[in-house]
Amino acid sequence: MSRSAAWDHPRTSLYTDHYELTMLQAALHSGAAHRRSVFEAFARRLPDGRRYGVVAGTGRLLEGIVNFRFSDEELAFLKDNAVVNAETLDYLADYRFSGDVWGYAEGEVYFPYSPILIVESTFAEACILETYLLSVLNHDSAIASAASRMTSAAHGRPCIEMGSRRTQEESATSAARAAVIGGFASTSNLEAGRRYGLKTVGTAAHSFTLLHDSERDAFEAQIASMGPGTTLLVDTYDVENAVRTAVELAGDKLGAVRLDSGDLVAQAQSVRELLDDLGNINTRIVVTSDLDEYAIAALQSAPVDAYGVGTSLVTGSGAPTASMVYKLVSRTNDDGEYVSVAKAAKNKISKGGRKYALRRLDDHGKAMQEIVGIGHRPQDDGNDRALLQQFMKNGELIPGWTGHEGVVRAGKRHDDSMAELPSVINRLQRGEPAIPTVFEED
Repeated sequence: MSRSAAWDHPRTSLYTDHYELTMLQAALHSGAAHRRSVFEAFARRLPDGRRYGVVAGTGRLLEGIVNFRFSDEELAFLKDNAVVNAETLDYLADYRFSGDVWGYAEGEVYFPYSPILIVESTFAEACILETYLLSVLNHDSAIASAASRMTSAAHGRPCIEMGSRRTQEESATSAARAAVIGGFASTSNLEAGRRYGLKTVGTAAHSFTLLHDSERDAFEAQIASMGPGTTLLVDTYDVENAVRTAVELAGDKLGAVRLDSGDLVAQAQSVRELLDDLGNINTRIVVTSDLDEYAIAALQSAPVDAYGVGTSLVTGSGAPTASMVYKLVSRTNDDGEYVSVAKAAKNKISKGGRKYALRRLDDHGKAMQEIVGIGHRPQDDGNDRALLQQFMKNGELIPGWTGHEGVVRAGKRHDDSMAELPSVINRLQRGEPAIPTVFEED
C-alpha cells in the first residue's frame, strides 16, 4: 500500500461554518448557485514584520476536497437541526466537487496579495469549501513559515519537530508535515510518519532516567536496547557526571547527548570540550528547551549539531495564522460571460478578476517583484517564473501533489524558492516584505 493511500481520509464536509450552507440555500432559491465562479485565497499582509510566507497544506486540502461528501448521518444532523431546507439537503446528498483548482505549489514562498489558491467551479461547489480551505491553509502555512525562519537561522544544522504535546492531536500531525515542508529534517510524531512517510526520531525523556535507581542504570538499559549510537539525555542531574558516565558506557560510538535546560550556549561549549577530551569527537550535541528562531540564531556560535523545536513551532512562533481570506473575484452573468467582482472597501485593496502570478527575476536569477496580474497572462519575457500550477481538473486530482510524493516535492520547492529570494530573508529583524507585490492589468 502506498503511503498516500495508507490513511483512510475522514469526511470533511462539516468542517465548515453554518452560514456557508444557508448562503447555499438562498443561492439555490435565487437560481444563482450554478453560476460559474472564481474564488481566490490570498493574504492581504504578512504577519507583522515578516519578510515572506511559505505555502503549506495544499496536499492535505486537495485530499480533503476529494473526500468532501455528506453522509446520511451528517445530512440527518443538518435536517434535525433545521440548518437548511429539503432542497438544499437534496443538493448536498449528491455533492461532488467537479471544478478546477490552481495555486502556488506547496512550499512556494508568497507575499501580500499572492493568489495562493484559485478555485473555479459553480458558486455552490466553491462556496461551501471556504472554511475548510482557509482552516487548512492558514494553519499549515503559519507553521511552515515559522519552520522556514527556524531552518534559515540554523544555517544547515538539522531541526527536529517535537511539538505534538503542545497542540491538538490533528493539528500536531499537520504541523509536523508543514514543518518538514519548511525545512525540518524529522519529527517525533508517529502519525505524521505513517500518513506522509516522514522520518520520525526519539529516544527517552527525563522520566526514563528517574524511573531507574541511578542514571547509570538508565543509560545502561537504553544503550543495551537501542545501541551505543543512541542519544542520551544528560541534564537530569549533573551534566558533567552524566556525560562521563555516557562515554564510559558507550565509548566513542556514542551517537549524541541531549541538553534540555539551563544556559544552552555555555553548556554546549563545556560539553563539547568534555566530549573531545574523552575522545568522543564524533558524538553530537542536540539541544531542546523552548527554542524558536531567535534562540536558534543565538546558538549559532555554539557547538550544537541539531535543534529540537516544539511549542514555538506548532504555534507559528507568534503568528498562529497566515490571515488568508477566500473571496469571489469573478462569476458569470445571465449571458454566461465572466464579470469581475470585488467588495468595495475603504481600507483594503480589493481586486476583482481571475489572476495570474509571476515571480520577476533579475539577470542573476534573484527575485525582484511579485507580479499579480488581472486578465490574460502576458508573454514571458524570459525573466518571469510562472507561479500558478493546476492541482485539480474537472474534479479529478492531478498526480504528484498529495501524499509522501507531495511532501517531498513541496520541500524541494521551498528550498528552490528560498535560494531565489534576496538575502534579506535571512534577517530576523522586523521589516518589509522581501520583494514588493506589483499589480498589472490588461
